[in-house]
Amino acid sequence: MSTPIRNAHVSGWGRYAPTQVLTNHDLERIVDTSDEWIVSRTGIRERRVAAAHETTASMAAVAAMRAIRTAGIEPDDIDLILLATLTPDYWMPSTAALVKEAIGNTRAAAMDVAAACSGFVYAYATAHAYITSGMAKHVLVIGAELLTRFLDYTDRNTCILFGDGAGAVVLSASDEPGGGLGIEMTTEPQGAYMIWLPAGGAKSPPSAETVARGEHYVRMEGKETYRFATRTLATTALTSIEKAGLTPADIDLFIPHQANIRIIEAVAKGLGLPMERMFVNLDKYGNTSAASVPIALAEAVNEGRVKVGDRIVIVAFGAGFTSGAVTIEWTADPARGIAGDAAVDPDDIKVRLPVDWDSVDPIPEALAELMRRPGSVDVPLDDVVPGEQGHRPQEVRA
Repeated sequence: MSTPIRNAHVSGWGRYAPTQVLTNHDLERIVDTSDEWIVSRTGIRERRVAAAHETTASMAAVAAMRAIRTAGIEPDDIDLILLATLTPDYWMPSTAALVKEAIGNTRAAAMDVAAACSGFVYAYATAHAYITSGMAKHVLVIGAELLTRFLDYTDRNTCILFGDGAGAVVLSASDEPGGGLGIEMTTEPQGAYMIWLPAGGAKSPPSAETVARGEHYVRMEGKETYRFATRTLATTALTSIEKAGLTPADIDLFIPHQANIRIIEAVAKGLGLPMERMFVNLDKYGNTSAASVPIALAEAVNEGRVKVGDRIVIVAFGAGFTSGAVTIEWTADPARGIAGDAAVDPDDIKVRLPVDWDSVDPIPEALAELMRRPGSVDVPLDDVVPGEQGHRPQEVRA
């Protein structure tokens, strides 16, 4: 008797973005930049900033529960939790462990995945392997980042780029055709120090000196990163598509890492495709690193850009230099996503804090001072995202 084929299908998806909006005009008040300068070079108009009580784990848990509800399963049906992040709540324990407890799962193994902005795609590929090998039936894959606490708000080359948020999918085993069709991942360590956090690890542990030198902020060599990204995103996506036995013309929608509109335009040109085939939402969220692709994926599905039978490609690049792409045949009913979002109130998700320990205010002072001023950052909690009716912004629904 032959062993049945196990395919890994996306059965659930969800996302979460903080309520607080930080626009380019807000950044003009604390750093030498302008809305025109940022938009013309990146395409970013605003980004979300986590509140002081929010963490990578809390945002990840909301996105995770929305994905689980969309999949129509229970938290304890999850066999494995993979959380991609470069901004964990702590170096130990894993943020995935905190998410496991917050969502009420008692069974799953849980671990973090460190591949920077490519982290979600790497975690997705890992989940695919677990499912197709028979080691898991349902895997929860999360990308979550709280980057605004790791930025130097005197450096206009980095502080304008990044935002906070989380996205998640559930991958489920099925003998039906579809799901992941082709996977490609690469790492090119010659670019390891083009995007990095100099201090905080074993090579340079935290000290008064590392803090004084600003070595706990993200540093990036923009030109070199741009060159790598434009070349590697296209080649990685193309290899994934070829492994699936397809061509770029067969792909209905590309969901690239949301780093820079110029990079996405270059990738479209390199693949010989119109921009209409590229999903873009970086104007609203900026670069959310490992959260970028899952937020965009969930938003694309909920906006009606993906339908059953569509072939989509998720592709990302990041520090390391890493890159990854997955070609997917979509099989889930897109209408389930809106209901999954509505089923989860962020205020109902709690991450347990350590006993007898209080952190300092986590929001950088330059950003905290700006957020205390009256103005466009102080959005009312009952406001809605532009173009939406009757939805709270923290749910970021399409």
